[in-house]
Amino acid sequence: MPPLLDLLAVSPDLLALGEPTHGESAFLQLRNDAFLSLAKHGYLSIAVESDRAAGLIADEFVQGAAVPLDRALSEGFSHGFGTAPANRDLLLRMREWNAGRPAAERLTFHGFDAPLELANAPSPRRHLTLVCDFLGLDRSAEIDDLVGDEARWSDTAAIWEPGRSVGRSTDARALRVLANDLLTELYLRAPGTAAGWPAAFVHATSAVALLRYHAAAAAPLAPEERFARLAAVRDALMAENLLAIRSAEAHRGPTLVFAHNTHLQRQPGTMTLAGTEVSWAGAGAIVASLLGDRYAVIVGSLGASPALGIEAPAASTYEGRLQQETDIPRYVPASDIGPAEQRSHDYRYFPLDRTTIEHADVVLHIPTGVDAAVLADRIVALPGVEQVVASEDSGSPEAAWGDRFFFVGPDRRQPFATIVEHDVPGFDEAAQLDRPGVFRLNLDLGRSEFERRFGFPPKAFEDHRDEYDFARLDTLTPHPGYALHGFASIVMPGPHLLPEIDRLLAVAHGRAVDRHERAARRAADPQPGA
Repeated sequence: MPPLLDLLAVSPDLLALGEPTHGESAFLQLRNDAFLSLAKHGYLSIAVESDRAAGLIADEFVQGAAVPLDRALSEGFSHGFGTAPANRDLLLRMREWNAGRPAAERLTFHGFDAPLELANAPSPRRHLTLVCDFLGLDRSAEIDDLVGDEARWSDTAAIWEPGRSVGRSTDARALRVLANDLLTELYLRAPGTAAGWPAAFVHATSAVALLRYHAAAAAPLAPEERFARLAAVRDALMAENLLAIRSAEAHRGPTLVFAHNTHLQRQPGTMTLAGTEVSWAGAGAIVASLLGDRYAVIVGSLGASPALGIEAPAASTYEGRLQQETDIPRYVPASDIGPAEQRSHDYRYFPLDRTTIEHADVVLHIPTGVDAAVLADRIVALPGVEQVVASEDSGSPEAAWGDRFFFVGPDRRQPFATIVEHDVPGFDEAAQLDRPGVFRLNLDLGRSEFERRFGFPPKAFEDHRDEYDFARLDTLTPHPGYALHGFASIVMPGPHLLPEIDRLLAVAHGRAVDRHERAARRAADPQPGA
């Protein structure tokens, strides 16, 4: 049983896993592991903070359709989330799970956000057109005439200045009637059009959602009231989508939901604008009020994040106390967390507070995100280790600048570990290291440990090359270029893998120490005639 389920008093239908900030990969990497573990216990669906209609494309890939991975990432996620390396891994791992399984046992991917940003929302044209195409209705001229210039809908200023919004215009009202009529027609056609109906329904509700949001943007409210209203409408649309997803997935098992804590927490969200505190019910608050104990919340907590420039917390804060006992992530019952100070924040990170903890079931605390510098500090702390960073001054090629090499002793011909952040065109590109923020740890495991880990000796690597996805995170693989010499690699290991990293480093470091000591003995006791 996954440890997080053991901490819940009741097994929920909807299990929410939150992150306190966007941009720290560790939460996405832990989410992936949690979901694949939960899948073995009946959680066959995941819903993430991304456009629900866009998610249809990502799910096509997950189901094994001939959708290129690049398209699934670029068009299957909103908010730019498709660029996150861990989201690539999520889709691939779900597709691999589904291969050869019957539909009833397959994993499904959902977005549950509306097709908009808080400060930007397009017209409903695309969604309405797709619904008409499904129904075989030619209403494109009518839709085009009512929508008009797309720019008047997507104008960011229109979101914040009610007088510039088209949301309550005659055209917008006519489009809302049209969208609702199409929804009615969809239901009327449902008995004879099962194939494609769910996707058409998602597009129809997305059109309605956009028109609701534009209507809210046109309301004549003061700026702080306006922000709270728009945030509340977006969260209401999220809640509606979550309930629809649960309805679709109910017969297959529970659903894992992943999003920012503020969208998932049970209590209202708050924010101070121009000295005024505004509050609104988030999606979690809405869903929790309707589902009761069928909804459970795990809120995310973060110590430090090198990627986001967030320093380690003071020991007196909630986060500081949570990481005093261990440097690896852990799930903690919310009821076990005593009073502490609230950490200050600047909107890169929303810290834990007493209210959030009291309304949560469990807290997932990650002491630190892991980047190249964090791993380097771990390596140089080993006895006798020296680090060399490739640079122009060292005579290294520009493509390698910033890469790190770790040695024991003065003989620097063979590092026992390296951390690289760049592809080598024509030689080492399989790990896709040129993706933003991606790095790879390489370790000299030697023949015996290499064979123990992979089940074949280094010399047999080419016979097994096609078995590995060298770009996958958190996965020990043979090094795509130096496996023949006993090297292994792991791309962007998350903090949950630090104990395993330490074990692998001990092997590689021990080999380097042995080489250094043998060389020292040979130098001290040269052979006769040498």
